[in-house]
Amino acid sequence: MHIAIVVGEMSGDILGADLMLALRQRFPDANFSGIGGERMLALGFESFFPQDRLAVMGFIEPLKRLPELLRIRKFLRQHYLANPPDVYIGIDSPDFNLPIEKTLKEAGIPTAHYVSPSVWAWRQGRIHGIKRSVDLMLTILPFETEIYKEHDIPVQFVGHPLADEFDIETDTKAARQDLGLGLDEHIVALMPGSRSAEVKHLAPVFLKAATIYSLAHKVRFILPAANQDRLTQLKEIIAELKSAGEIGEDFSIDLYLGNSKQLMAAADGVLMASGTTSLEALLLKKPMVVAYKKDWFSAWLTRRLIKTKYISLPNLLAGEELVPEILQEDCTAENLAQALNQQLQDQAHRDQLIHRFTKIHRLLQQQAGELAAKAINKQLLSAS
Repeated sequence: MHIAIVVGEMSGDILGADLMLALRQRFPDANFSGIGGERMLALGFESFFPQDRLAVMGFIEPLKRLPELLRIRKFLRQHYLANPPDVYIGIDSPDFNLPIEKTLKEAGIPTAHYVSPSVWAWRQGRIHGIKRSVDLMLTILPFETEIYKEHDIPVQFVGHPLADEFDIETDTKAARQDLGLGLDEHIVALMPGSRSAEVKHLAPVFLKAATIYSLAHKVRFILPAANQDRLTQLKEIIAELKSAGEIGEDFSIDLYLGNSKQLMAAADGVLMASGTTSLEALLLKKPMVVAYKKDWFSAWLTRRLIKTKYISLPNLLAGEELVPEILQEDCTAENLAQALNQQLQDQAHRDQLIHRFTKIHRLLQQQAGELAAKAINKQLLSAS
């Protein structure tokens, strides 16, 4: 059995590794190839290119990297046409994966796409191209299946593998003890993103918001860097802000390399970039403030394309605003500090959030990798 998988994000690596484990239960001798991240590589995955070469954001960055992305996609098309896999599974990264899936499907190679493109939010016309490209859509959010059913595209809601990884109740005390943090401290985690561009746009305003919040509360700030490059970038940003007098010389924040899950578990709340991390915070039952800033062109274009009321996963899953979303020109240090105060200092509000987050957690806890592997086997591999 030869199974091709292509992921373009760190979050996709989590899905890919989870799916590989479940597929190996059915096909112990299966070979896996394509593009994968560290978790998949640890399971014996053959990656033709580093996964982070596909990790681009917004509209401008992909344009800058377009020649390289096109070369990678051309290689994958030619390789899998010459060496047909039993199934090609594109995980997220729809603009990269769907054209490959279309070519392979036309050649008679079964294709699946894991993580629905946001056709319910913007570019609804993509559904017709998806129908021509995929034999099976695997969705990780429950409200996504309806549009595929309407267009007669085989679809399966599998839940979210992150929900399977997290316990229903978070042991904040144990996390603090492991990290050497005080059990009675008021701790806030700052999470300005994993990409260089995200950190560039968000880290300065997050740090300035932290200084404002600290004027009213005795607080300890913690900040996990996604990797060594982001850690270096964050240290440079902090030094520049202090040099410019935008944060005080005595401002203190604990920087960590990785370990974001445990650091969020130890915190009372989180100020974060919009993304998968907001789902992790929900699963940890942490009050949060979600923020985002892009380059002006990406922001302008996004506003004209997005059809949904919310951008953060907690709000999308709830169908209402559970957590504040502070975006673009509204994303100021003053607004972020005020939102943090509202989220973290009202105990009744915190209790209500934890109750809602727990209900959502249970809905998503479906053993995603196992359900996805079962659907792929039933819909695609059994017919090949």
